[in-house]
Amino acid sequence: MSEQQGKLTEEEMKTYRVQGFTCTNCAAIFESNVKGLPGVEDAKVNFGASKVYVKGDATIEELEKAGAFENLKIRDEKEQKVEREPFWKQKENIKVYISVVLLVISWFLGEQYGEEHILPTIGYAASILIGGYSLFIKGFKNLSRLKFDMNTLMTIAILGAAVIGEWGEGAMVVILFAISEALERYSMDKARQSIESLMDIAPKEALIRRGTEEMIVHVEDIQVGDIMIVKPGQKLAMDGTVIKGTSTLNQAAITGESVPVTKTINDEVFAGTLNEEGLLEVKVTKRVEDTTLSKIIHLVEEAQAERAPSQAFVDKFAKYYTPAIVILATLIAVLPPLFGGDWSEWIYQGLAILVVGCPCALVVSTPVAVVTAIGNAAKNGVLIKGGIHLEETGHLKAIAFDKTGTLTKGVPAVTDIVTFDGNENELLTITAAIENGSQHPLASAIMRKAEENGLNFKGVVVEEFQSITGKGVKAKVNNEMYYVGSPNLFEETLQNGIETSITENITRMQIQGKTVMVLGTEKEILSLIAVADEMRESSKEVISKLNHMGVETVMLTGDNQRTAEAIGKQVGVSDIKSDLLPEDKLNFIKKLREKHQSVAMVGDGVNDAPALAASSVGVAMGGAGTDTALETADIALMSDDLSKLPYTIKLSRKALVIIKQNITFSLAIKLVALLLVMPGWLTLWIAIFADMGATLLVTLNSLRLLRVKE
Repeated sequence: MSEQQGKLTEEEMKTYRVQGFTCTNCAAIFESNVKGLPGVEDAKVNFGASKVYVKGDATIEELEKAGAFENLKIRDEKEQKVEREPFWKQKENIKVYISVVLLVISWFLGEQYGEEHILPTIGYAASILIGGYSLFIKGFKNLSRLKFDMNTLMTIAILGAAVIGEWGEGAMVVILFAISEALERYSMDKARQSIESLMDIAPKEALIRRGTEEMIVHVEDIQVGDIMIVKPGQKLAMDGTVIKGTSTLNQAAITGESVPVTKTINDEVFAGTLNEEGLLEVKVTKRVEDTTLSKIIHLVEEAQAERAPSQAFVDKFAKYYTPAIVILATLIAVLPPLFGGDWSEWIYQGLAILVVGCPCALVVSTPVAVVTAIGNAAKNGVLIKGGIHLEETGHLKAIAFDKTGTLTKGVPAVTDIVTFDGNENELLTITAAIENGSQHPLASAIMRKAEENGLNFKGVVVEEFQSITGKGVKAKVNNEMYYVGSPNLFEETLQNGIETSITENITRMQIQGKTVMVLGTEKEILSLIAVADEMRESSKEVISKLNHMGVETVMLTGDNQRTAEAIGKQVGVSDIKSDLLPEDKLNFIKKLREKHQSVAMVGDGVNDAPALAASSVGVAMGGAGTDTALETADIALMSDDLSKLPYTIKLSRKALVIIKQNITFSLAIKLVALLLVMPGWLTLWIAIFADMGATLLVTLNSLRLLRVKE
């Protein structure tokens, strides 16, 4: 959906959910019917998500009337979904049972009195009328508008069969067609269940405290600022911030992470997550339509409306294919008899071609696969924002990773402390006390380490604090002047420079990609503290999996070459690019695209926005916490973890294979059936089985994408 259409949808259009779509063609007819309603200015149907957006005034009754040709059921978006009856109990299928009974009785009568007798003929005619009533209405309407879709082709074929006296086959085709439609509805509903299940994740009401009063409130009526009380074992109904209590939350529904996360005061929590053990009080920060879960559902549904490139090809192909089939069927029915062939026999062959020519399987081949794959990904904490991105991911040859915050945690931590004179904890306390006044990013790592060791550095009196630009700081503690800074500072401060043994220690740690801070006085060095940005636990494994999948992995970083190489080798990437400014990253992505065409960029979605936009697929991490990531990236990994990346590529590749299989199979089965015309072997039975079988197999093949796991 375009940006403009997206805005229209949110601001001016009313959204309704639709039940009963079986094919993209029906969705297109429904859209044009709704557009034709009085009072409706515009309408847009999203087939994948089963939604219709209406601009203007239309009642649900009017919308259902517009969808009566397909017996569509409409409900307001906010209404709870009504459990659909099993398809064998549905009203539209009862007429099929009556048709089957009439067909069987007529067949017995035919055996008794002969096929030409009036009784079996009446039975077959009744079977055709009852089973094909709604089909004929659609078919005649389309025929009057010269619109050749599946219903038109089937109507001509069935009535043609009756005209040339093949009443039994006509009735059989009606029944098989009705059964195939019911099974199609069933399998499409199955494909859509992945999104429907997302909608059911969060509770529809919550226990809210307003003032001193506690009450159960429906999510629609919960206001920002309300206090939500969440007991152990309950799911959160809204996004918010914890104001009281500590507990572990299972965030699998949002981030796909199966390991529960501990949440305490001031931590952000999401609707749809499960509170495992403690009692939490949460201050609601977003209305129900703005929660992260609502955003995910909205983005997934919009993604399913986006056409994949292969679907655009199929739709274009079907546009010319159907009229071509009608012309071919007409030529086969008319030309041979003109040259002495039997009219009845060749008209029958022409009708069979009409049936086999229905493009159902072909038209449904791509959208069902896309809907299923995107739904499966969303359940696993990966947001793929459209069929085009799904296909692009399947083609990926190279992935570029931003280092800081992607391959690493983005938070510097103390890795080594080496002391030369004095007690380690004492020296760390002095260093942390001095760094407490510093603005240096590495200062926070030293203070965190001191806190972890339980050292009271804030109680230490620091005097005459002074910053030495670009090199470090100096200050007096217990009347002794201490210096904290880079090794360069001590090369200048110490009379004889740094001792060789200490220099070797410093170089060793720098080669490992660590930044070394030195504590000392004017006379000597007391300790070395090495600080490094910690590697994510999953990075090495993820890069290894990607390399095995034949994907080139590149690390992009602004760090110096030595640090970059140390981390790059540790993580196992196939290429390392260091000393890069944001625009250098952008240019590198462009070069990589020239070499590979399909290239992904993985970043945190904020400072990597230009590079993410320049890549074929922009992948942002930690989507659950940042709106920027959800908006800017083509794919958002909801957890702050790369482990979902190999799964996403595996799913996309599988989706590509299934789409190709579906298209090839749909066309191949048509071709085989058409070849049967030459020896005159194509019967209406074979034709309907070929069409019905192809559609069902294509749908069932697509549903295999639900089984793709990490």
